[in-house]
Amino acid sequence: MTTELNIRRDALAYGVGQTARIGWYLGHYVATRRWFARIEPDHSPSTLRGRVAEVRIQAALVREGLALLKRDFDNVREGHYPMPRRLIPNPATALAGAVRYWRDLPEVTLRRRLGAAQEPFEGAARTRNEGRYPRYYLQNFHFQSGGWLTEQSAALYDTQVEILFGGVADAMRRQGLVPIAEWLADRGHDSGAAGVTLLDLGCGTGNMLSLVREAFPALSLSGLDLSDAYLSRAKRNLRNANATWHAAAAENIPVPDGSVDLVTAVYLFHELPRKVRAQVLSEAARVLKPGGRFVLVDALQVGDIPALDPVVRSFPDQFHEPYFQDWIESDLAAMFETAGLRLTAQRPAYLSKVFVGDR
Repeated sequence: MTTELNIRRDALAYGVGQTARIGWYLGHYVATRRWFARIEPDHSPSTLRGRVAEVRIQAALVREGLALLKRDFDNVREGHYPMPRRLIPNPATALAGAVRYWRDLPEVTLRRRLGAAQEPFEGAARTRNEGRYPRYYLQNFHFQSGGWLTEQSAALYDTQVEILFGGVADAMRRQGLVPIAEWLADRGHDSGAAGVTLLDLGCGTGNMLSLVREAFPALSLSGLDLSDAYLSRAKRNLRNANATWHAAAAENIPVPDGSVDLVTAVYLFHELPRKVRAQVLSEAARVLKPGGRFVLVDALQVGDIPALDPVVRSFPDQFHEPYFQDWIESDLAAMFETAGLRLTAQRPAYLSKVFVGDR
């Protein structure tokens, strides 16, 4: 009886927390769509067939979103990771993020209307600093201000992503914790996982590392990113963690061969040209110890959930995503094999997908 009551209590806490989170961020998403509709041409379906198709897409989004939340809570019940601590956004933090988001949205909208997405490269060229970064990196991905290079961009990023995904971005990220938990369990590690090393590629503001630390507190963590601004925010977000930081490109990881147990990459690969993706996979395989595991969480691909194919295909048209079309049609199994990794699992998670590769 006590166990049943605990499950009900946890389910209630999870449901209340996720409802508050989704309500906050989805509300901003709806308001953003209305903002764009005021100043952009009307692309809504004009035929009965088009309207029916739109209803089916919305129904699929709701269905798959609810399935993600069920899986997320089931993972907690099954002990893959603990109940998330930050379901309900901190009111002060959420409000500050919303203010920054709405102040910046007119600039994003203007870039979107003009198709302008090369400001980081132009700025780097003016300061003769473009040689520090790969050319593919110096763009306004998603038309966001500053590309990946500024403190403003780093401060906006988490709010932008949560609004884009209607408050379930962390729930999708957490699906990448499951293959980590399974790998640890197979090797007899407890939840602390002392002595095990994990490197997060393209760590950004440290979201995935924060989730990993929460689930596996004794893991030895490292984060790698090209952006000083994003690394600085990641360090603040994980200020109490004993973490190592690398300012470097994921295609040139500055750690020795066979020195890491686990490597993760979250929402990195769809931002990379195909050739660079292959290089990053090869580097991940190089730094992994024999028997190590690579966990990739990234955007859904065409055919994974057929009902959502129109959403996946439309994404590059709405945001500046120069390598997304290639990503959604890529053969990851072949790419993993070429890099020396066995693709042992791949599973959709709403608008994301989890890949697992073993060394």
